[in-house]
Amino acid sequence: MRVLAAMSGGVDSSVAAARAVEAGHDVVGVHLALSTAPGALRSGSRGCCSREDASDARRVADVLGIPFYVWDFADRFKDDVIDEFVDAYAAGQTPNPCLTCNEKIKFAALAQKAIALGFDALATGHYARLVDAELRRAVDEDKDQSYVLAVLTAEQLQRAMFPIGDTPKSEIRAEAARRGLAVATKPDSHDICFIPTGDTRAFLGARIGIRPGAVVDADTGVRLGEHEGVHGFTIGQRKGLGIEAPAADGKPRYVTDIDPESGTVTVGSAAHLDVWSITANRAVWTSGEVPDGTVEAMVQVRAHGGLAPVRATPTVRDGVPMIEIALYEPLTGVAKGQAAVLYLPDAQRGDLVLGSGRIVATDSDPRSGARRDTSAAGVDA
Repeated sequence: MRVLAAMSGGVDSSVAAARAVEAGHDVVGVHLALSTAPGALRSGSRGCCSREDASDARRVADVLGIPFYVWDFADRFKDDVIDEFVDAYAAGQTPNPCLTCNEKIKFAALAQKAIALGFDALATGHYARLVDAELRRAVDEDKDQSYVLAVLTAEQLQRAMFPIGDTPKSEIRAEAARRGLAVATKPDSHDICFIPTGDTRAFLGARIGIRPGAVVDADTGVRLGEHEGVHGFTIGQRKGLGIEAPAADGKPRYVTDIDPESGTVTVGSAAHLDVWSITANRAVWTSGEVPDGTVEAMVQVRAHGGLAPVRATPTVRDGVPMIEIALYEPLTGVAKGQAAVLYLPDAQRGDLVLGSGRIVATDSDPRSGARRDTSAAGVDA
């Protein structure tokens, strides 16, 4: 099988490429140039796509004895990932750019080019597993990336390979060392790859500008302070609120709502963060088949968040595939723009990804949540 291996220059994608070669595939390595002005060096574990990363990937390809190319996707990355990221924050959302990159760059633009060139599959260093074309969590739960891959369609998954998803990260590094790959001890990338400084607020401020608004109390509506733009806040945020006086009860305040139209940021107690139902659009069902009615599932609403039991119902609104998610117990800090990823319940292969959608609305009313069946006759109590 002809396999295109996406090689970031890190240890994970390097071992993934090595395993594809070892499996007997005809492998070609490619590094995506995603920055219009790549730096010569990384800043420790921050950032990626530097010339150093491209050189590291090339050296690994030389060790593996495979052809290697650098493909320029910088303009596409800016349009589809960076600009969408900035626009989402300006709209009061908290996006995950890795989701967008997988959805629109790696498994769309890159995969389409690979197919056009005659490749059968795209191999990446993501920590996830494919079992009979079903997307599942990685063996290493701490490194699992099935959350950011849940945007992939059944067709995209059929052409994907995740060679390292069955192995803990510590063993991947040891394997890289055994194979003589110099990236064996290279630090993992953290934070947002196109913000190497790690200062997201400054990055957004330089592109959005100052859009002043008020910080108000959730209970009283009293104006508590001013801010320079809703892009500096996310649901559940506790620090950097710009409030001079403490709450009357002495307890912490959190961002509970963001209104981009008025520029109002609402803050309140932890109790105001409870969410009982979620509405998500851009629905994707990884099997390719939309469930026939409501399904019992587990939902994850952050890349490294926990799971909560829900009832999920596929719907269509104005021609847009949606998912209505009712929770049995409230979740806190659920932010618009993040993904709601559905997994099968633990008793039913809980590592299996059912699908996902982007969160567009939440409801704090307990009546919008799911009710447990407590009667012997199977009637909701």
